[in-house]
Amino acid sequence: MATQYYRPDAAPQVVVPPPQVSRDQRYLFNPVVDFICLGGSSLIILPLILMVPVTGYQEQVAGTMLIIAHLINHPHFAHSYQIFYRGFRIKAFTADLGRAMQLRYVFSGIVVPAMLAAFFAFCLLTADARLLGYAANVMALFVGWHYVKQGYGMLMVDAALKRQYFNASEKKVLLVNCYAVWVAAWLGFNDAIRERKLWGLQYFTFDFPDPIVIVSTVVAAATGIAAVGMLATRWRSTGRLPVNGVIAYAVSLYIWLWFVTVHPLWLLVAPALHSLQYLVVVWRFQTNYQKAQLAASEPEASSLARRLVGNKLLGHLILFTLSGVILGFVGFWGLPIMLNATIPYDDAVFGSTLFLFVGWIFINVHHYFLDTVMWRRENPDTRRYLFG
Repeated sequence: MATQYYRPDAAPQVVVPPPQVSRDQRYLFNPVVDFICLGGSSLIILPLILMVPVTGYQEQVAGTMLIIAHLINHPHFAHSYQIFYRGFRIKAFTADLGRAMQLRYVFSGIVVPAMLAAFFAFCLLTADARLLGYAANVMALFVGWHYVKQGYGMLMVDAALKRQYFNASEKKVLLVNCYAVWVAAWLGFNDAIRERKLWGLQYFTFDFPDPIVIVSTVVAAATGIAAVGMLATRWRSTGRLPVNGVIAYAVSLYIWLWFVTVHPLWLLVAPALHSLQYLVVVWRFQTNYQKAQLAASEPEASSLARRLVGNKLLGHLILFTLSGVILGFVGFWGLPIMLNATIPYDDAVFGSTLFLFVGWIFINVHHYFLDTVMWRRENPDTRRYLFG
């Protein structure tokens, strides 16, 4: 029976209906966009990729995905910087967001990039190419963490929008499965790949004993079965599931993270689909943020964006997107190429594209720390603009 709401000050008592949630409010955008962007596109593309022979087509797929990276992958990283550092002085150096959030902003926004810069400087000054090579393996570790946490986060967002909340024990089952798959995938990656190059630099993996790899795989499979059982029980008891969120969760863990070690072409495609999943949340967040900004103040002559597009929401969203494309190009290509041409180093040790390697690793690793702050449920900006 539906919950009844009463007005105690009325006589006789009048039943007030519960607040209604419109169809549009139950999705980030709409059912089709949510399905495609959150993970459904993988279910369509994966069978097509499996039909493509690896031999003879790997270079074509790699070239295509590099072009797509300029429009999807790199802007997805850039947007995290645009959102995280917007109003950073207030976030990091005042108590407006609370002490805990303030410390998180300081750590991820200042301490982490300083530590990364110090690490890369040490490797360069000591000419330790092997230590630098291990940074790519660390990036792979963070990639796995980022994929599973984003998949879990998408499920929680979809559940919240549809008012189909998971209880604490259900969340624990899902999180345990996340971490089990993450560990198993990373161990499997190290077991399958002994040495590989990224921008001319070799990166090395760790030689874990086979029993550890096998046990981690068994644990991942067992926790996955437990997660499926929990979702099936929930379906039988309530008749409802946040379907797009469940797809996002399953695709992130098993198709994007685990399957990439099975099929080399899918390894090239998965990052773009992961970025698309991220972008649909950014677009929702930025749309609500920009609406609030436009409603709260009049156009200012000193604001370049206001001078260019006035109070037009679409114009501001286009500027935000174009800024992300430009910033992504600068971060992944422009700045590394400039540093490579201006800072002397021993290319006999590090190769000819050292700063491309450093730049790509730096942005990837830092991005994951930014996300742990930006998308926390304790972050008032997330509550206001993602669910508003």
